[in-house]
Amino acid sequence: MIDLTQKPYYLNEKEINYIETKRAEMSLTEKIGQLFFVIGQDENMVDIPAFIQKYQPGGMMYRPDHAEKISRELKIAQAASKTPLFTAANLESGGNGIITEGTWVGMPLQMAATDDPQSAHTLGEIAGYEAHQVGVNMAFAPIVDIDLNFRNPITNTRTFGSDPARVLKMAAAQIEGFKAQQVIPVIKHFPGDGVDERDQHLLASVNSLSADEWMASYGEIYRTLIEADISSVMVGHILQPAWERKLSPEMADREMRPASCSKRLIDQLLREILGFNGLVITDATPMIGYNAVLPRDQLLPETINAGVDMILFNKNIDEDYAIIHQAVQDGRLSVERIDEAVTRILGTKLAQGLMTIENEGPSLQIPAKPVLKTEAHAKKVAEIAKKSVTLVKDRDQLLPLTPEKYPRIRLYVLGDSDEGGFKEGGRVTEIFETSLKKMGFEVTLFDQNKLDFHEIFEEGIADLKEKFDLALYVANIETASNQTTTRLNWIQLMAANAPWFMRSIPTVFVSTANPYHLFDIPNVSTFINAYTGNQASIEAILRKMTDKEAFEGKSPVDPFCGDFTTKL
Repeated sequence: MIDLTQKPYYLNEKEINYIETKRAEMSLTEKIGQLFFVIGQDENMVDIPAFIQKYQPGGMMYRPDHAEKISRELKIAQAASKTPLFTAANLESGGNGIITEGTWVGMPLQMAATDDPQSAHTLGEIAGYEAHQVGVNMAFAPIVDIDLNFRNPITNTRTFGSDPARVLKMAAAQIEGFKAQQVIPVIKHFPGDGVDERDQHLLASVNSLSADEWMASYGEIYRTLIEADISSVMVGHILQPAWERKLSPEMADREMRPASCSKRLIDQLLREILGFNGLVITDATPMIGYNAVLPRDQLLPETINAGVDMILFNKNIDEDYAIIHQAVQDGRLSVERIDEAVTRILGTKLAQGLMTIENEGPSLQIPAKPVLKTEAHAKKVAEIAKKSVTLVKDRDQLLPLTPEKYPRIRLYVLGDSDEGGFKEGGRVTEIFETSLKKMGFEVTLFDQNKLDFHEIFEEGIADLKEKFDLALYVANIETASNQTTTRLNWIQLMAANAPWFMRSIPTVFVSTANPYHLFDIPNVSTFINAYTGNQASIEAILRKMTDKEAFEGKSPVDPFCGDFTTKL
């Protein structure tokens, strides 16, 4: 069994006896319930107490909703649960990961662009504070992936960049911010995303580094954080072939598994070689990258046997619970292995203060009413924005922009809709248009729904110069799960919204979401990265473009994408 006297638990004899007694008193059904980290239930759709009493899950993960509603639902869930629940949220970029009124501090890459760990600490602290106010005790963050492949459509601004040392420095600071607010950090996505150019939501992606390269980068990050007592790791649906082959030289390719169901990567690499004794949680198991590996009735038991302690989400919850019960009955999954997982789950809950040996109920009390320090937090967010916006290039010295130099601006906004899925930051068009007008510019917005066919097919440079003095492009194309690319896609009709005129008419390009757009528009003169499309960042962009303050950001990735043409 697990040594609970060691990191990351440090439990004493009395506490260990409590865990062992509690586990022994559990029925098999209760133990199996602890293995599941279910989706947070909506009080308008489900009787939450009845749900908790039926399934007895070990944890619940909520998506954003109004603060008072989330607070009420979590109080109800905790009160109904025999064992205190892990209550988690994706707190990667702020308290907006759990409450709709929450603060969008900024994407992790924006924190990295300040080159100041205090920014990441602030991110963790604000997100943790707002989450704690509504009863969330666990953050599925920080992301410790390394953005090594600019084509990856999911890591991107969700990471702290492409430098392992900076990723580690920033992640460690965000962890401390969470801990200061009594929120348990969960580092992810072991063995590391950002090498492949594909999305693990859609397939099992591949970390193709050699074993030595992996150990010097991803492995060093995990080893360091494990030594610093991180309690929980989320494993992704990501293969690491080099380490699987190193651990089992004779294995066939077809035997390889993503980490979420690989005994070699969990029990051997993560636990034995890196020394992790804590809680292992899968990434969401409805993902195709998980389900396409094996039939689900084989996959779930193999996942627990691989050394995973908790399964995140279900497809059909009754079916998933039945799969684990059946695996125990037919001997594919031993009660001893379930006991081991439950020991880690209970040990983590006790060690992290979710429960005490004196009181069966949750020891971290949910505040009676959420108190959100929005004004104080907004000031900190503005400071981060000031320090992060990055001038990548200004070849023709178009900056600063003033109404005297460029009285008429045509504004093009790309990706400013949520047609392709959920947009975390919403739209930026109105803020840019309104702010520029207040600064004295005459602004005309390019409307792709009302194309001027005469302009597209017949007008030249002189015609366009009669209409505007400068073209300002703003790309608000966010990374999102379940997509294959995050690139610039122009209107198919003659690329009608593309700046074919950029060598003749001053053109400035601003990205509020993806630092790599130069790859698709290499010839543009002036390129600015902001990493986050929140209001504070937009205000900072406008101040810096108009020479009211200096650019301070430092690129945490290669915005030139290793392509010489982007630097010309």
